[in-house]
Amino acid sequence: MGRENQTRMHEFILLGLSSAWETQVFLFVLFLAVYLVTILGNFLILLLIRLDSRLNTPMYIFLGVLSFVDICYTNSTVPQMLVHFLSARKSIPFHSCVLQLCVSLAMGSMEFFLLGAMAYDRYVAVCHPLHYTVIMHGGLCLGLVVGCLVAGFMNSLMETIITFQLPLCHNVINHFACETLAVLRLACVDAAFNKVMVAISGFLVILLPCSLVLFSYAHIVAITLHIPSAQGRRKAFGTCASHLTVVCMCFGATMFTYMRPAGGSSVEQEKMGALFYAVMTPMLNPLIYSLRNNDVQSALQRALEKFSEKG
Repeated sequence: MGRENQTRMHEFILLGLSSAWETQVFLFVLFLAVYLVTILGNFLILLLIRLDSRLNTPMYIFLGVLSFVDICYTNSTVPQMLVHFLSARKSIPFHSCVLQLCVSLAMGSMEFFLLGAMAYDRYVAVCHPLHYTVIMHGGLCLGLVVGCLVAGFMNSLMETIITFQLPLCHNVINHFACETLAVLRLACVDAAFNKVMVAISGFLVILLPCSLVLFSYAHIVAITLHIPSAQGRRKAFGTCASHLTVVCMCFGATMFTYMRPAGGSSVEQEKMGALFYAVMTPMLNPLIYSLRNNDVQSALQRALEKFSEKG
């Protein structure tokens, strides 16, 4: 019976964040502003890296890829969410739901792997500065980026396939987007295996990069504390401050949503955690890297000076 229901299911209904019209209009204006800042901020980071040769270093190559991933991640959920805020019927076709889940999972997974690669880059820069260019050569950077992309897509395909192989008895998703845990709640059968796979996926995608980050920063702190001058210590910590801030936001929001014990969080708490990671983090990433990074600020100033001279 469950399989029959699944084959007849052509669309899902998303409950979203609120059913009150006034609240939805307010949320539409708020998240439209967030969306525009996200797209403009990340495109600005990509443009500065492309235009300024001083930013053609491994750290900013990773940052450029991170900005591209954030743009794709945001576009996988936010435009549809904005449309639904002003729609009476918040529906999404079955195949669009599958695609949305696949893309959002892939982009989210890539982001964690990239943050791990960026932590390793900072470790080499601080702990082995004389060998930095030898270790972080172009081939290694390309390999790390490709590895992050491949691993992200493999994890996404695996999780998407096993999620939508389940027979689904309902088509009303209590979420603002097609999200793994929300879709699993529609299953007609016990989804224990899927939940175990989500936990394994969380370990590989979240905890392994997090372990690499902790390892890298433990060594960075140990090396930095042995620098005799206060100015040298500030400079060493300053090169890592932006990345560490983004790491805390991304890993914190995702662990809150996906790594809590069973029954440890409500559906509304899960939605808020997913909302922060899917909407707010891609907006904050370029702001943090631009406001707390002297290289990016200098590149922006040089680009504005060139633009004013041409004008």
